[in-house]
Amino acid sequence: MRQIQNAAIPDTATLLRRRRASRRARGAVASVCRYLFLLAVAYVLIYPLFFMLSTSVKAPSQFNDPSVTWLPREFTFGGFQLAFTCLNYVKSVLSTLKYEIVSALLEIASCAIVAYGLARYRFRGKKVLMVLLILTILVPEQMTIVPKVVNFSRLDFLGIFSLLNRVTGVDLRANLLNTGFCFWLPSLFGVGLRSGIIIYIYIQFFKGMPKELEEAAWIDGATPLKTFLRIVIPSSTVVIFTVTIFSVIWHYNDYYLAVMYINRDFPLAVALTQIRDTLTTLGYWSFDGVSNAATMAGCVLFVSPMLILYVLLQRKFIQSIDKIGITG
Repeated sequence: MRQIQNAAIPDTATLLRRRRASRRARGAVASVCRYLFLLAVAYVLIYPLFFMLSTSVKAPSQFNDPSVTWLPREFTFGGFQLAFTCLNYVKSVLSTLKYEIVSALLEIASCAIVAYGLARYRFRGKKVLMVLLILTILVPEQMTIVPKVVNFSRLDFLGIFSLLNRVTGVDLRANLLNTGFCFWLPSLFGVGLRSGIIIYIYIQFFKGMPKELEEAAWIDGATPLKTFLRIVIPSSTVVIFTVTIFSVIWHYNDYYLAVMYINRDFPLAVALTQIRDTLTTLGYWSFDGVSNAATMAGCVLFVSPMLILYVLLQRKFIQSIDKIGITG
């Protein structure tokens, strides 16, 4: 009787093997579900890119062929040639570098200075400035674009030039529209495109830096500016890398400010929105195969620089996001 009872009760080794097998099974199921979820998300994200690439290399005769869905029977790069011409690609890229990328680099530097002052120093009105910083994040550009355009059309400094105009009759107010100063000046003073978000990211990082590094520099006789340049900036490469990626992509994709401030030498984002009108001017119907291929090719030419940049830097970018710890 005892032998039958002992045979019915599994030993400890058997129980451990069963538990391990159960854990492995649950882990395998969880891994499969995780991979399926990631594949679904990847499909949603990559589908537009695949569609653009497939459409841009189709021959015009294949757009009305229902049997051609993804892979064309005949590859052609005429759409890229036409898109390159319609976008005036080289000139548009140079305009993007001139207006947008320079503004992004100025913004990265100026926002670091502003954020360091807000994160490290105590002064009167600091809470008011923080509230204004949050407002710059919440208030969209569409609500402030009219006064900005008016100010840039007649640039004044505290009403001094306007007063001189009334007294002397000489109008010294400069018209900065259609110049790069409409983009450079706001970035230089820390109020450019999405500067509030960049300042906020900087503040979160500077608050986490050990103060002992700066105090040691002050004991050695370093001024606050020298401490910022020699100690803080070399220790902030992680956050600088993060905001550089954000700022460059945001400025590269900017359409609204560019179309409001200038009416010639448009950057690439504006040129892409006008590609349909350009194709119509050249005699192509808006929805024929040539026009569709050229439009998709223009989209590929537009996203390619930033896509290549992200592919090259995505590992460092993800590591930097993990290290700076953006919190509320």
